[in-house]
Amino acid sequence: MAADGADAAFEDEVEPTVTISEYMDGIEAEELEADLVLGGDDGDECTYGAGYLKRQAVFSCLTCVPDGVAGVCTACCLACHDGHEVVELWTKRNFCCDCGNSKFGGHLCKLNPEKEPENSANSYNQNFKGAYCTCSRPYPDPEAKEQVEMIQCCICEDWFHEDHIGLDSAEKIPCDEEGEALYEDFICHKCSPVCSFLKLYPDTIWASSKQTSASEAVTADSNGMEGGYSGHANTEKNENGAPVDHQTAENTSVENICTKGIAASEKSNLGDNSAGNCKLGMDINTKSADSEKIMPFFLSKGWRETLCRCGTCTNFYAQQGIAYLTDKEDSIEEYEKMAKEKRQKKLEQQEGAEANFINSLNHVQKIEILSGISDMKNEFQSFLVKLSAYLTVSHFVESRDPSKPVTSEDVQSIFKNLAKKKQRLS
Repeated sequence: MAADGADAAFEDEVEPTVTISEYMDGIEAEELEADLVLGGDDGDECTYGAGYLKRQAVFSCLTCVPDGVAGVCTACCLACHDGHEVVELWTKRNFCCDCGNSKFGGHLCKLNPEKEPENSANSYNQNFKGAYCTCSRPYPDPEAKEQVEMIQCCICEDWFHEDHIGLDSAEKIPCDEEGEALYEDFICHKCSPVCSFLKLYPDTIWASSKQTSASEAVTADSNGMEGGYSGHANTEKNENGAPVDHQTAENTSVENICTKGIAASEKSNLGDNSAGNCKLGMDINTKSADSEKIMPFFLSKGWRETLCRCGTCTNFYAQQGIAYLTDKEDSIEEYEKMAKEKRQKKLEQQEGAEANFINSLNHVQKIEILSGISDMKNEFQSFLVKLSAYLTVSHFVESRDPSKPVTSEDVQSIFKNLAKKKQRLS
């Protein structure tokens, strides 16, 4: 009985095992995630020379600038701030690398020491100090029992806990049954007043927990605005504060409203943007101040393509400091798309380099490489056979460990045996 108890206790301590295939898939997923965050940046060169990039990964070094009023690019984070207290900020828009400028107290950038004293167009929020949300807590939060997921506002670019965004409950956040987001962009309740003009647009720009096809959404929205802003006499406001009637709300799509669906909807509900005409059919500057309860906005996929780009609206965006909303390259979706393209190109280049290397070898060299691969395969198979035999025998011996993990010493022994064999042959 005591032995059984010991075995049970030991089983609880055994680390979970994974197959080589699962391990490789995990590595590939981590590399892809890193590429999406870094925008495909290899971190070889400081981005200062490129000026203010529309979007890039940014880091804040609190060791060098404790006040959190400076940010550095990926390359500088690796080359100049290794071992420092660094805050990962994910991505920031219109940012130029600060590393080594006047804020760093005389410590020059190792990659690009010739820099202006300051980058005046950079903006810094509380994230640069390692604080997030309205609660100004760090992430991960050392005092939290469990880490709560956070979402980023596409205007102020701060991150918010789902229960701190001004909704009555997190259940109102547009998600599918598996908890995956059904919205492309989120605008926090602090920034939503600046974007209240969005309520003039068709309901298809608003993300909802209801899912239908894009064509159904377009049909359902036929009762929306016609050549101007929505003017229903008896309307209610949805969770975003946007005007919506029950019939339209029942059929509005979120995840399945693709850009094509929104484009078709705006064609039937908005004016033509050609010849400088305003889609809204009104002067956006004359919209009265919104006196309703301030709420966050959740925008559906492709909503930015719907925005009017006439002269009046474009000037309005610039005056409000949100002109970037009409820039396709500003969106996270486009940023990640470009990152995937860079990753694919890099993988193709690596494959090409490997093929070129093999082709550059003569016949003898190719035979030697194939022989080495064969020897490694045989040695590894031999090790697995021995391991399997060990496990079969130990299964019947109570005093032996029922599982034998592969250690670094085991792997080293494989290469030692290969080295001995090579010495014998040479």
